[in-house]
Amino acid sequence: MSAPSHDKILIVDFGSQVTQLIARRVREEGVYSEIVPFQRAESAFREMKPKAVILSGGPASVLDKDAPLAPPSFYEAGVPILGICYGEQAMAQQLGGKVEGGHHREFGRAEVEVKKESPLFDGVWRKGERYPVWMSHGDRVTELPKGFEVLGTSENAPIAIIGDEKRRFYATQFHLEVVHTPHGAALLRNFVRKVAGCKGDWTMHAFREESIEKIRAQVGKGRVLCGLSGGVDSAVAAVLLHEAIGDQLTCVFVDHGLLRLAEPEKVVALFRGAYNIPLVHVDASEKFLTALAGKTDPEDKRKIIGKLFIDVFEDEAKKIGKVEFLAQGTLYPDVIESVSFTGGPSVTIKSHHNVGGLPERMNLKLVEPLRELFKDEVRALGRELGLPEIFVGRHPFPGPGLAIRCPGEITREKLDILRLADEIFLEEIRRAGIYDDIWQAFAVILPVKTVGVMGDYRTYEHVVGLRAVTSVDGMTADFYPFEMSFLGRVATRIINEVRGVNRVVYDVTSKPPGTIEWE
Repeated sequence: MSAPSHDKILIVDFGSQVTQLIARRVREEGVYSEIVPFQRAESAFREMKPKAVILSGGPASVLDKDAPLAPPSFYEAGVPILGICYGEQAMAQQLGGKVEGGHHREFGRAEVEVKKESPLFDGVWRKGERYPVWMSHGDRVTELPKGFEVLGTSENAPIAIIGDEKRRFYATQFHLEVVHTPHGAALLRNFVRKVAGCKGDWTMHAFREESIEKIRAQVGKGRVLCGLSGGVDSAVAAVLLHEAIGDQLTCVFVDHGLLRLAEPEKVVALFRGAYNIPLVHVDASEKFLTALAGKTDPEDKRKIIGKLFIDVFEDEAKKIGKVEFLAQGTLYPDVIESVSFTGGPSVTIKSHHNVGGLPERMNLKLVEPLRELFKDEVRALGRELGLPEIFVGRHPFPGPGLAIRCPGEITREKLDILRLADEIFLEEIRRAGIYDDIWQAFAVILPVKTVGVMGDYRTYEHVVGLRAVTSVDGMTADFYPFEMSFLGRVATRIINEVRGVNRVVYDVTSKPPGTIEWE
């Protein structure tokens, strides 16, 4: 939980796949927010003491038996409430309005017409004007609760925006949090800053100072072990921990032989050289590649990598001596995923996500200094801590590394081909000045060979696939529209410089909502 001095917004999750975006938008206004599943909303409200509540969307119908609802006490607490999509229907139903199904459904782009001025629209929307929004509903509100007025309508939702100005209750049938509602972030800003009166003082500088005090209070004089992967999350966590507790921290970097070109050298140079952080570098590549030999099923490969990683990590921990704490780069989306609708704690080593769990026999207490942050906030904290941009701004890289970008059997030959092709692709992207425009880019060595002609010779060699996607928030993604001249240049370099490749293809598929990782 954040420091008590900051204003907070509580977000009640009814199961929408874009609930995380609500928290992101609120935090962009410098206001701390937390998401809790509806089952835990009442206890979270008592603990958090928020200045306002937001009710998320969700897949259920309020007309269903045992439909998820907000605790009735929320409506008597005297704090502003904003309902979004399902949240509007839940609010209307609970406060005496009427919700009906069977009407014309509304999914995708729509327009709303503003019928009345409101603090929610201040400086953003004007009465009588029409604005684009993103709808996603089957049911709709057909009768207003007492005290509410219609603030806006759409073609298929005559009660698209409602408000009770006296109680500061508002609700929209459309999704404010998605980029497809162009003014949605500004409307959320009005709710958070003007309606709820939040100060907006939750900054990365404040988070840094408060986190250092929390780490020192939790750890005391104890020793902390941190698993480094070379990714953004573990790097930022390690630097923050070192700033807080100095040489009480020891980092362990397990090189499983599945990293990008020169990755181990970069990690060692940064942490030993630039930061002088105690670092144990374990070259376990031979052990991992031997265990993976002949394996083709992707889940089998993940399990092998996960088990070996834990075994190697545990062996090194024993050599270091008495350690009381394990530091993890757990992020807020990991926390949400682990507790939403289940309440179970996460024991996944997030610095190497998707590779295994933390064995109980290690008997270490967890230190998770980033568990309140989203990925973009971690990058902001990294910059606050002075980490070089080459680490802070790098594209996400999965814990199992190149194993998931090498379908079929993993061999040294295929990994060498993949590393070099991947490096050429990224090098050309940086040279073109578009690295930061792309969410993630990488090469894949496909499990097929093709016949080709190179000069006067017929070849039978590997195919390399290239993937690059754009994303605003990591919830949806589209392929990056490279110019053909760029792709031609990359393909020519790979075929000329990477022995064993005679064909290069570019993947132009998109990712649907809810898909966060691009593997």
